[in-house]
Amino acid sequence: MGTRRGLHHDSGQRRRFRTNLASRVGRLIPPLLTEPPFRRYWTGQTISLLGDEVSLIALPLTGVLVVHAGPAQMGYLMTAWLAPSLLFSVPAGVLVDRYGHRRRAMVAADLGRAALMASIPIAYAAGVLTSVQLYTVAFAVGTLSVLFAVADSTLFVSLVPPERYVSGNSLLHSSYALADAGGPGLGGALVQALSAPAALLADGLSYLASAFFLFRVRSPEPATARTPGSSPAGGFRFIAGSRVVRAALGATATINFFTYMFAALFVLYATTTLRVPPGLLGTVLSAGAAGGLLGSMITGRVASRIGIGPAFIAGCVLYPAPLFLVPAAGGGRDTVLTLLFLAEFGSGIGVMMLDISAGSIFAAVIPDPVRARVSGAYRAVNYGARPLGSLTAGALGTAVGPRTTLVIAVAGALAGAGWLLPSPLLRMRTLPIPPPGSVRAPTSPAGEDRTPDGAGGRSTT
Repeated sequence: MGTRRGLHHDSGQRRRFRTNLASRVGRLIPPLLTEPPFRRYWTGQTISLLGDEVSLIALPLTGVLVVHAGPAQMGYLMTAWLAPSLLFSVPAGVLVDRYGHRRRAMVAADLGRAALMASIPIAYAAGVLTSVQLYTVAFAVGTLSVLFAVADSTLFVSLVPPERYVSGNSLLHSSYALADAGGPGLGGALVQALSAPAALLADGLSYLASAFFLFRVRSPEPATARTPGSSPAGGFRFIAGSRVVRAALGATATINFFTYMFAALFVLYATTTLRVPPGLLGTVLSAGAAGGLLGSMITGRVASRIGIGPAFIAGCVLYPAPLFLVPAAGGGRDTVLTLLFLAEFGSGIGVMMLDISAGSIFAAVIPDPVRARVSGAYRAVNYGARPLGSLTAGALGTAVGPRTTLVIAVAGALAGAGWLLPSPLLRMRTLPIPPPGSVRAPTSPAGEDRTPDGAGGRSTT
Protein backbone atom coordinates (compact mmCIF):
# COMPACT_ATOMS: atom_id res chain seq x y z
CA MET A 1 0.00 0.00 0.00
CA GLY A 2 2.80 2.37 0.99
CA THR A 3 4.64 1.48 -2.20
CA ARG A 4 1.61 2.34 -4.34
CA ARG A 5 1.21 5.69 -2.62
CA GLY A 6 4.90 6.31 -3.25
CA LEU A 7 4.50 5.45 -6.93
CA HIS A 8 1.47 7.71 -7.27
CA HIS A 9 3.36 10.47 -5.47
CA ASP A 10 6.38 10.12 -7.80
CA SER A 11 4.08 10.10 -10.82
CA GLY A 12 2.38 13.28 -9.63
CA GLN A 13 5.74 14.95 -9.14
CA ARG A 14 6.80 14.01 -12.68
CA ARG A 15 3.56 15.40 -14.12
CA ARG A 16 4.00 18.65 -12.20
CA PHE A 17 7.63 18.85 -13.34
CA ARG A 18 6.64 18.34 -16.98
CA THR A 19 3.85 20.90 -16.65
CA ASN A 20 6.19 23.48 -15.09
CA LEU A 21 8.86 22.78 -17.72
CA ALA A 22 6.35 23.18 -20.54
CA SER A 23 5.10 26.42 -18.99
CA ARG A 24 8.62 27.81 -18.75
CA VAL A 25 9.47 26.81 -22.31
CA GLY A 26 6.18 28.32 -23.49
CA ARG A 27 7.08 31.66 -21.92
CA LEU A 28 10.30 31.70 -23.94
CA ILE A 29 8.43 31.30 -27.25
CA PRO A 30 7.12 34.60 -28.68
CA PRO A 31 3.29 34.53 -28.75
CA LEU A 32 3.15 35.05 -32.52
CA LEU A 33 5.10 31.82 -33.10
CA THR A 34 2.41 29.84 -31.30
CA GLU A 35 -0.04 30.82 -34.05
CA PRO A 36 0.25 28.36 -37.00
CA PRO A 37 -0.40 30.84 -39.88
CA PHE A 38 2.28 33.28 -38.73
CA ARG A 39 4.65 30.43 -37.81
CA ARG A 40 4.42 28.98 -41.33
CA TYR A 41 4.92 32.41 -42.87
CA TRP A 42 7.90 33.13 -40.61
CA THR A 43 9.48 29.69 -41.21
CA GLY A 44 9.31 30.08 -44.99
CA GLN A 45 10.75 33.58 -44.82
CA THR A 46 13.59 32.48 -42.51
CA ILE A 47 14.70 29.68 -44.84
CA SER A 48 14.41 31.93 -47.89
CA LEU A 49 16.45 34.68 -46.22
CA LEU A 50 19.26 32.21 -45.49
CA GLY A 51 19.38 31.30 -49.17
CA ASP A 52 19.36 34.98 -50.16
CA GLU A 53 22.39 35.63 -47.97
CA VAL A 54 24.26 32.81 -49.70
CA SER A 55 23.49 34.46 -53.05
CA LEU A 56 24.61 37.87 -51.84
CA ILE A 57 28.16 36.51 -51.64
CA ALA A 58 27.97 33.69 -54.23
CA LEU A 59 26.56 35.78 -57.11
CA PRO A 60 29.19 38.55 -57.02
CA LEU A 61 31.89 35.92 -56.49
CA THR A 62 30.59 34.14 -59.58
CA GLY A 63 31.13 37.41 -61.41
CA VAL A 64 34.62 37.97 -59.98
CA LEU A 65 35.96 34.39 -60.04
CA VAL A 66 34.17 32.78 -63.00
CA VAL A 67 33.51 35.49 -65.61
CA HIS A 68 36.35 37.74 -64.33
CA ALA A 69 34.26 40.90 -63.92
CA GLY A 70 35.92 44.26 -63.22
CA PRO A 71 34.50 47.31 -61.39
CA ALA A 72 32.22 48.34 -64.27
CA GLN A 73 30.90 44.80 -64.80
CA MET A 74 30.22 44.39 -61.07
CA GLY A 75 28.23 47.61 -61.22
CA TYR A 76 26.22 46.23 -64.18
CA LEU A 77 25.50 42.98 -62.30
CA MET A 78 24.22 44.79 -59.23
CA THR A 79 22.19 47.11 -61.46
CA ALA A 80 20.56 44.18 -63.26
CA TRP A 81 19.56 42.73 -59.87
CA LEU A 82 18.06 46.00 -58.65
CA ALA A 83 16.68 47.71 -61.77
CA PRO A 84 13.29 45.89 -61.65
CA SER A 85 12.45 47.80 -58.47
CA LEU A 86 12.66 51.00 -60.47
CA LEU A 87 10.89 49.63 -63.54
CA PHE A 88 8.15 47.35 -62.19
CA SER A 89 7.26 48.31 -58.61
CA VAL A 90 4.40 50.63 -59.57
CA PRO A 91 2.78 48.25 -62.12
CA ALA A 92 3.15 45.36 -59.65
CA GLY A 93 1.43 47.37 -56.92
CA VAL A 94 -1.49 48.22 -59.19
CA LEU A 95 -1.79 44.60 -60.32
CA VAL A 96 -1.87 43.29 -56.76
CA ASP A 97 -4.39 45.88 -55.52
CA ARG A 98 -6.73 45.31 -58.47
CA TYR A 99 -6.66 41.54 -58.90
CA GLY A 100 -5.75 40.14 -55.49
CA HIS A 101 -4.58 36.49 -55.25
CA ARG A 102 -1.64 37.88 -53.32
CA ARG A 103 -0.49 34.65 -51.69
CA ARG A 104 -0.70 32.79 -55.00
CA ALA A 105 1.43 35.49 -56.62
CA MET A 106 4.04 35.08 -53.88
CA VAL A 107 4.15 31.28 -54.35
CA ALA A 108 4.51 31.67 -58.13
CA ALA A 109 7.32 34.21 -57.63
CA ASP A 110 9.16 31.77 -55.35
CA LEU A 111 8.91 28.91 -57.84
CA GLY A 112 10.12 31.13 -60.68
CA ARG A 113 13.10 32.36 -58.67
CA ALA A 114 14.05 28.78 -57.76
CA ALA A 115 14.17 27.79 -61.44
CA LEU A 116 16.19 30.86 -62.41
CA MET A 117 18.82 30.30 -59.72
CA ALA A 118 19.19 26.65 -60.75
CA SER A 119 20.01 27.73 -64.32
CA ILE A 120 23.37 29.24 -63.29
CA PRO A 121 25.06 26.08 -61.93
CA ILE A 122 23.56 24.10 -64.81
CA ALA A 123 25.13 26.48 -67.36
CA TYR A 124 28.42 26.45 -65.43
CA ALA A 125 28.52 22.65 -65.43
CA ALA A 126 27.90 22.69 -69.18
CA GLY A 127 30.70 25.22 -69.70
CA VAL A 128 28.42 27.88 -71.20
CA LEU A 129 27.99 30.36 -68.33
CA THR A 130 28.49 33.96 -69.44
CA SER A 131 28.16 37.41 -67.93
CA VAL A 132 25.05 37.91 -70.11
CA GLN A 133 23.33 35.00 -68.36
CA LEU A 134 24.29 36.41 -64.96
CA TYR A 135 22.76 39.76 -65.89
CA THR A 136 19.63 38.07 -67.27
CA VAL A 137 19.06 35.87 -64.23
CA ALA A 138 19.72 38.77 -61.87
CA PHE A 139 17.17 40.92 -63.71
CA ALA A 140 14.50 38.20 -63.83
CA VAL A 141 14.94 37.26 -60.16
CA GLY A 142 14.73 40.94 -59.24
CA THR A 143 11.49 41.26 -61.20
CA LEU A 144 9.84 38.34 -59.40
CA SER A 145 11.12 39.70 -56.08
CA VAL A 146 9.24 42.96 -56.73
CA LEU A 147 5.98 41.07 -57.24
CA PHE A 148 6.62 39.03 -54.09
CA ALA A 149 7.37 42.09 -51.96
CA VAL A 150 4.37 44.23 -52.90
CA ALA A 151 2.02 41.30 -52.26
CA ASP A 152 3.76 40.51 -48.98
CA SER A 153 3.00 43.96 -47.54
CA THR A 154 -0.66 42.92 -47.20
CA LEU A 155 0.01 39.42 -45.91
CA PHE A 156 1.93 40.70 -42.88
CA VAL A 157 -0.86 42.95 -41.57
CA SER A 158 -3.42 40.19 -42.08
CA LEU A 159 -1.39 37.85 -39.85
CA VAL A 160 -0.25 40.28 -37.14
CA PRO A 161 -2.55 42.40 -34.93
CA PRO A 162 -1.61 46.11 -34.65
CA GLU A 163 -0.37 45.90 -31.08
CA ARG A 164 2.20 43.28 -32.22
CA TYR A 165 3.60 45.07 -35.28
CA VAL A 166 6.93 45.81 -33.57
CA SER A 167 7.28 42.26 -32.19
CA GLY A 168 6.26 40.75 -35.55
CA ASN A 169 8.79 42.88 -37.41
CA SER A 170 11.38 42.05 -34.74
CA LEU A 171 10.85 38.32 -35.32
CA LEU A 172 11.22 38.71 -39.07
CA HIS A 173 14.31 40.84 -38.68
CA SER A 174 15.77 38.40 -36.18
CA SER A 175 15.55 35.96 -39.07
CA TYR A 176 17.37 38.51 -41.23
CA ALA A 177 20.09 38.71 -38.60
CA LEU A 178 20.39 34.94 -38.19
CA ALA A 179 20.49 34.49 -41.96
CA ASP A 180 23.06 37.26 -42.17
CA ALA A 181 25.09 35.44 -39.54
CA GLY A 182 24.95 32.01 -41.15
CA GLY A 183 24.45 32.82 -44.84
CA PRO A 184 27.75 34.49 -45.81
CA GLY A 185 29.77 31.87 -43.91
CA LEU A 186 27.78 29.09 -45.55
CA GLY A 187 28.10 30.82 -48.92
CA GLY A 188 31.86 31.27 -48.57
CA ALA A 189 32.26 27.63 -47.52
CA LEU A 190 30.14 26.41 -50.43
CA VAL A 191 32.11 28.55 -52.88
CA GLN A 192 35.40 27.11 -51.62
CA ALA A 193 34.16 23.53 -51.39
CA LEU A 194 32.21 23.44 -54.67
CA SER A 195 32.18 26.62 -56.76
CA ALA A 196 30.46 30.00 -56.71
CA PRO A 197 27.76 28.94 -59.23
CA ALA A 198 27.04 25.69 -57.37
CA ALA A 199 26.53 27.65 -54.14
CA LEU A 200 23.56 29.38 -55.78
CA LEU A 201 21.62 26.10 -55.61
CA ALA A 202 21.14 26.80 -51.89
CA ASP A 203 19.13 29.91 -52.73
CA GLY A 204 17.03 27.97 -55.25
CA LEU A 205 16.16 25.38 -52.62
CA SER A 206 15.27 28.10 -50.14
CA TYR A 207 12.72 29.56 -52.58
CA LEU A 208 11.10 26.14 -52.84
CA ALA A 209 10.85 25.98 -49.04
CA SER A 210 9.29 29.44 -48.94
CA ALA A 211 6.70 28.41 -51.55
CA PHE A 212 5.82 25.28 -49.57
CA PHE A 213 5.16 27.14 -46.33
CA LEU A 214 3.32 30.01 -48.01
CA PHE A 215 1.05 27.53 -49.75
CA ARG A 216 -0.07 26.33 -46.31
CA VAL A 217 -0.84 29.82 -44.93
CA ARG A 218 -4.44 31.03 -44.89
CA SER A 219 -5.11 34.69 -44.15
CA PRO A 220 -7.79 37.31 -44.87
CA GLU A 221 -7.20 39.78 -47.66
CA PRO A 222 -8.65 43.21 -48.32
CA ALA A 223 -11.04 43.52 -51.24
CA THR A 224 -9.47 44.25 -54.60
CA ALA A 225 -9.53 47.89 -55.74
CA ARG A 226 -11.26 47.88 -59.13
CA THR A 227 -12.29 51.52 -58.92
CA PRO A 228 -11.11 54.69 -60.67
CA GLY A 229 -9.18 55.50 -57.48
CA SER A 230 -7.01 52.42 -58.04
CA SER A 231 -4.91 54.18 -60.68
CA PRO A 232 -1.13 53.80 -60.68
CA ALA A 233 -0.81 57.34 -59.29
CA GLY A 234 -2.75 56.42 -56.13
CA GLY A 235 0.36 55.24 -54.29
CA PHE A 236 2.33 58.35 -55.18
CA ARG A 237 -0.58 60.59 -54.15
CA PHE A 238 -0.71 58.96 -50.73
CA ILE A 239 3.04 59.36 -50.23
CA ALA A 240 2.93 63.00 -51.33
CA GLY A 241 0.14 63.70 -48.84
CA SER A 242 1.73 61.89 -45.88
CA ARG A 243 4.44 63.86 -44.08
CA VAL A 244 5.57 60.68 -42.33
CA VAL A 245 5.90 58.43 -45.38
CA ARG A 246 7.24 61.24 -47.58
CA ALA A 247 10.06 62.06 -45.15
CA ALA A 248 10.85 58.37 -44.65
CA LEU A 249 11.09 57.90 -48.42
CA GLY A 250 13.53 60.79 -48.80
CA ALA A 251 15.73 59.37 -46.06
CA THR A 252 15.72 55.73 -47.11
CA ALA A 253 16.12 56.46 -50.81
CA THR A 254 19.18 58.59 -50.06
CA ILE A 255 20.60 55.91 -47.79
CA ASN A 256 19.90 53.20 -50.37
CA PHE A 257 21.56 55.13 -53.20
CA PHE A 258 24.80 55.54 -51.27
CA THR A 259 24.89 52.21 -49.44
CA TYR A 260 24.47 50.43 -52.77
CA MET A 261 27.33 52.46 -54.15
CA PHE A 262 29.19 50.93 -51.22
CA ALA A 263 27.81 47.41 -51.73
CA ALA A 264 28.66 47.31 -55.44
CA LEU A 265 32.37 47.63 -54.71
CA PHE A 266 32.68 46.07 -51.26
CA VAL A 267 33.38 42.45 -52.31
CA LEU A 268 35.80 43.59 -55.00
CA TYR A 269 37.62 45.93 -52.56
CA ALA A 270 37.75 43.34 -49.77
CA THR A 271 39.05 40.51 -51.96
CA THR A 272 41.48 42.45 -54.20
CA THR A 273 42.69 45.46 -52.17
CA LEU A 274 42.41 44.07 -48.64
CA ARG A 275 43.16 40.53 -49.90
CA VAL A 276 40.58 38.78 -47.75
CA PRO A 277 39.93 35.20 -49.05
CA PRO A 278 36.27 34.39 -49.91
CA GLY A 279 35.83 31.88 -47.09
CA LEU A 280 37.31 34.24 -44.52
CA LEU A 281 35.25 37.14 -45.84
CA GLY A 282 32.10 35.10 -45.34
CA THR A 283 33.15 34.28 -41.78
CA VAL A 284 33.81 37.93 -40.97
CA LEU A 285 30.44 38.98 -42.37
CA SER A 286 28.72 36.24 -40.40
CA ALA A 287 30.38 37.36 -37.17
CA GLY A 288 29.44 40.95 -37.88
CA ALA A 289 25.81 39.92 -38.31
CA ALA A 290 25.68 39.40 -34.55
CA GLY A 291 25.04 43.14 -34.50
CA GLY A 292 21.91 42.59 -36.54
CA LEU A 293 20.63 40.02 -34.08
CA LEU A 294 21.34 42.39 -31.20
CA GLY A 295 19.57 45.19 -33.07
CA SER A 296 16.47 43.07 -33.62
CA MET A 297 16.40 42.23 -29.91
CA ILE A 298 16.77 45.77 -28.59
CA THR A 299 14.72 47.79 -31.07
CA GLY A 300 11.46 47.21 -29.22
CA ARG A 301 13.01 48.41 -25.97
CA VAL A 302 14.65 51.40 -27.65
CA ALA A 303 11.35 52.36 -29.29
CA SER A 304 9.56 52.06 -25.95
CA ARG A 305 12.12 54.31 -24.28
CA ILE A 306 12.72 57.04 -26.89
CA GLY A 307 9.72 56.56 -29.19
CA ILE A 308 9.18 54.67 -32.45
CA GLY A 309 9.97 57.72 -34.61
CA PRO A 310 13.26 58.62 -32.89
CA ALA A 311 14.23 54.93 -33.05
CA PHE A 312 13.78 55.09 -36.83
CA ILE A 313 15.95 58.22 -37.01
CA ALA A 314 18.63 56.59 -34.84
CA GLY A 315 18.68 53.60 -37.18
CA CYS A 316 19.18 55.87 -40.19
CA VAL A 317 22.38 57.18 -38.57
CA LEU A 318 23.67 53.97 -37.00
CA TYR A 319 23.32 51.96 -40.21
CA PRO A 320 25.87 53.76 -42.42
CA ALA A 321 28.20 55.36 -39.84
CA PRO A 322 30.27 52.25 -38.93
CA LEU A 323 30.97 51.53 -42.61
CA PHE A 324 33.64 54.25 -42.55
CA LEU A 325 35.85 51.56 -40.97
CA VAL A 326 36.02 49.60 -44.25
CA PRO A 327 37.96 52.16 -46.32
CA ALA A 328 39.94 52.94 -43.14
CA ALA A 329 41.07 49.32 -42.87
CA GLY A 330 44.76 48.65 -43.40
CA GLY A 331 47.84 47.05 -41.89
CA GLY A 332 48.05 43.38 -41.00
CA ARG A 333 45.35 40.83 -41.64
CA ASP A 334 44.22 40.79 -38.01
CA THR A 335 43.70 44.56 -38.02
CA VAL A 336 41.82 44.43 -41.30
CA LEU A 337 39.54 41.64 -40.11
CA THR A 338 38.86 43.43 -36.81
CA LEU A 339 37.83 46.65 -38.57
CA LEU A 340 35.61 44.75 -40.99
CA PHE A 341 33.98 42.96 -38.08
CA LEU A 342 33.30 46.22 -36.22
CA ALA A 343 31.89 47.82 -39.37
CA GLU A 344 29.48 44.95 -39.96
CA PHE A 345 28.53 44.65 -36.28
CA GLY A 346 27.67 48.32 -35.85
CA SER A 347 25.93 48.60 -39.20
CA GLY A 348 23.88 45.49 -38.39
CA ILE A 349 22.50 47.11 -35.26
CA GLY A 350 21.55 50.23 -37.18
CA VAL A 351 19.84 48.56 -40.12
CA MET A 352 17.68 46.47 -37.81
CA MET A 353 16.55 49.53 -35.88
CA LEU A 354 15.78 51.26 -39.16
CA ASP A 355 13.84 48.41 -40.76
CA ILE A 356 11.86 47.25 -37.73
CA SER A 357 10.71 50.72 -36.75
CA ALA A 358 9.94 51.77 -40.33
CA GLY A 359 8.05 48.56 -41.11
CA SER A 360 5.93 48.98 -37.99
CA ILE A 361 5.17 52.63 -38.77
CA PHE A 362 4.16 51.85 -42.34
CA ALA A 363 1.94 48.95 -41.27
CA ALA A 364 0.05 51.37 -39.01
CA VAL A 365 -0.27 54.46 -41.23
CA ILE A 366 -0.94 53.02 -44.72
CA PRO A 367 -4.56 51.99 -45.47
CA ASP A 368 -5.13 48.50 -46.88
CA PRO A 369 -6.94 49.59 -50.10
CA VAL A 370 -3.80 51.39 -51.29
CA ARG A 371 -1.17 49.32 -49.45
CA ALA A 372 0.24 47.47 -52.47
CA ARG A 373 0.25 50.63 -54.59
CA VAL A 374 1.98 52.61 -51.86
CA SER A 375 4.45 49.74 -51.46
CA GLY A 376 5.04 49.73 -55.22
CA ALA A 377 5.45 53.50 -55.45
CA TYR A 378 7.74 53.54 -52.41
CA ARG A 379 9.86 50.72 -53.84
CA ALA A 380 10.07 52.42 -57.24
CA VAL A 381 11.84 55.37 -55.65
CA ASN A 382 13.49 53.72 -52.66
CA TYR A 383 14.76 50.57 -54.34
CA GLY A 384 15.06 52.36 -57.67
CA ALA A 385 17.83 54.40 -56.08
CA ARG A 386 19.84 51.21 -55.61
CA PRO A 387 20.74 50.44 -59.24
CA LEU A 388 21.49 54.13 -59.77
CA GLY A 389 23.89 53.89 -56.85
CA SER A 390 25.45 50.74 -58.30
CA LEU A 391 25.93 52.37 -61.70
CA THR A 392 27.46 55.41 -60.05
CA ALA A 393 29.81 53.12 -58.12
CA GLY A 394 31.03 51.51 -61.34
CA ALA A 395 31.75 54.86 -63.00
CA LEU A 396 33.16 56.57 -59.91
CA GLY A 397 35.20 53.51 -58.88
CA THR A 398 36.82 53.47 -62.31
CA ALA A 399 37.50 57.22 -62.16
CA VAL A 400 38.75 57.78 -58.61
CA GLY A 401 39.28 54.26 -57.29
CA PRO A 402 37.23 51.94 -55.06
CA ARG A 403 38.50 53.30 -51.71
CA THR A 404 37.59 56.93 -52.39
CA THR A 405 34.22 55.80 -53.74
CA LEU A 406 33.53 53.90 -50.50
CA VAL A 407 34.29 57.04 -48.43
CA ILE A 408 31.95 59.16 -50.57
CA ALA A 409 29.24 56.51 -50.31
CA VAL A 410 29.27 56.40 -46.50
CA ALA A 411 29.26 60.20 -46.18
CA GLY A 412 26.31 60.48 -48.56
CA ALA A 413 24.33 57.80 -46.72
CA LEU A 414 24.76 59.63 -43.41
CA ALA A 415 23.23 62.74 -44.96
CA GLY A 416 19.99 60.81 -45.56
CA ALA A 417 18.86 61.24 -41.95
CA GLY A 418 18.50 64.96 -42.59
CA TRP A 419 15.16 64.34 -44.32
CA LEU A 420 13.62 63.19 -41.05
CA LEU A 421 14.50 66.07 -38.74
CA PRO A 422 11.64 68.45 -39.78
CA SER A 423 9.08 65.62 -39.99
CA PRO A 424 6.56 64.37 -37.38
CA LEU A 425 8.77 61.29 -36.89
CA LEU A 426 10.99 63.18 -34.47
CA ARG A 427 8.00 63.50 -32.11
CA MET A 428 6.29 60.14 -32.81
CA ARG A 429 6.37 58.25 -29.51
CA THR A 430 3.88 55.44 -30.28
CA LEU A 431 2.38 53.84 -33.38
CA PRO A 432 -0.66 55.62 -34.82
CA ILE A 433 -4.02 53.82 -34.79
CA PRO A 434 -4.44 51.90 -38.12
CA PRO A 435 -6.79 53.57 -40.65
CA PRO A 436 -10.49 52.58 -40.46
CA GLY A 437 -11.64 49.70 -42.63
CA SER A 438 -8.29 47.94 -42.65
CA VAL A 439 -8.12 44.14 -42.62
CA ARG A 440 -6.24 43.15 -39.49
CA ALA A 441 -5.40 39.97 -37.65
CA PRO A 442 -7.57 39.48 -34.55
CA THR A 443 -6.10 40.52 -31.23
CA SER A 444 -6.90 37.10 -29.76
CA PRO A 445 -4.77 34.06 -30.67
CA ALA A 446 -5.33 32.92 -34.23
CA GLY A 447 -6.82 29.57 -35.17
CA GLU A 448 -5.18 26.85 -37.20
CA ASP A 449 -6.29 28.45 -40.44
CA ARG A 450 -8.35 31.41 -41.58
CA THR A 451 -10.76 31.59 -44.46
CA PRO A 452 -9.60 34.28 -46.88
CA ASP A 453 -11.72 37.38 -47.21
CA GLY A 454 -12.16 38.84 -50.67
CA ALA A 455 -10.32 37.69 -53.74
CA GLY A 456 -7.81 35.08 -52.82
CA GLY A 457 -3.73 35.72 -51.05
CA ARG A 458 6.73 41.36 -46.97
CA SER A 459 8.04 44.50 -47.66
CA THR A 460 10.59 46.10 -45.49
CA THR A 461 12.19 49.47 -46.04
